[in-house]
Amino acid sequence: MALLTFQAWSGAHQNRFEDVLRNLLPSADVAPQRLHAAMRYSVLDGGKRVRPLLAFASGELAGADVARVNIAAAAVELIHAYSLVHDDMPCMDDDVLRRGKATCHVQFDEASALLVGDALQSLSFQLLAEHPLTDDPVRQLQMIKLLAAASGSRGMAGGQAIDLDSVGKQLSLPELEFMHIHKTGALIRAAVMLGAYCGAAMGDTHLNRLDHFSKCVGLAFQVVDDVLDSEADTATLGKTAGKDADNDKPTYVTLLGVQAAKKMAAELHGEALDALVDLGQPASRLRELADFIVLRKF
Repeated sequence: MALLTFQAWSGAHQNRFEDVLRNLLPSADVAPQRLHAAMRYSVLDGGKRVRPLLAFASGELAGADVARVNIAAAAVELIHAYSLVHDDMPCMDDDVLRRGKATCHVQFDEASALLVGDALQSLSFQLLAEHPLTDDPVRQLQMIKLLAAASGSRGMAGGQAIDLDSVGKQLSLPELEFMHIHKTGALIRAAVMLGAYCGAAMGDTHLNRLDHFSKCVGLAFQVVDDVLDSEADTATLGKTAGKDADNDKPTYVTLLGVQAAKKMAAELHGEALDALVDLGQPASRLRELADFIVLRKF
């Protein structure tokens, strides 16, 4: 039987995963209705679901039950959605457009947006704790710890803090990489590793290669975002184009220029693919996702 094309594979997972999220999120009919409606508004019907796709691809590599990966992928996506809600608020980036529609605080209000982020983060860890993701309870605890670390001050939240503190400053390349390894890369790494942990135990060598792949892909994702922020229009991005430049934030484009930033993304892409060489054909979806992340919009 021929393998599905990447477009067919990713499309099938995206469509199915939307139903997974709908079923896991509280109904808008349940009190407090306004909060639950705002949570659903912020999560559903938007985004490419790159992090869940990475989890599904690494789960396939490890032979994981897709029902288990659904939960891990949802936990990561809820953290990501909460981060976007908070990131768009007036106290952060003060944006009015996300995924082609009004941001949460515009559609509802600032207090609701704050609570949406809080509730989505809590729900993420509730899902990881109450669903069996692996036959090894010690490994499941490690998975909860992994996502917590990726989300907190040593991960995404810490990277965001560095980002806010860097407005109007000229960062060096290592400083910019450090910021984005945390702000963007940590959650992408968590998605890949959580998907793999839902399956059969892998040796340290393969886990290290998978981890290196995810770090390269996570950094490349941000480099590509910076290029697109400088080149694409608002309609294409689904969010306000040129926002980073308007806010005087350091980016790979402002530091390196567009062509050098594109070259850096290509180098990270190659390094990510090299990390998967020993994992063979079962890692093919991860390779395709690396291609998609780096090449999809240039």
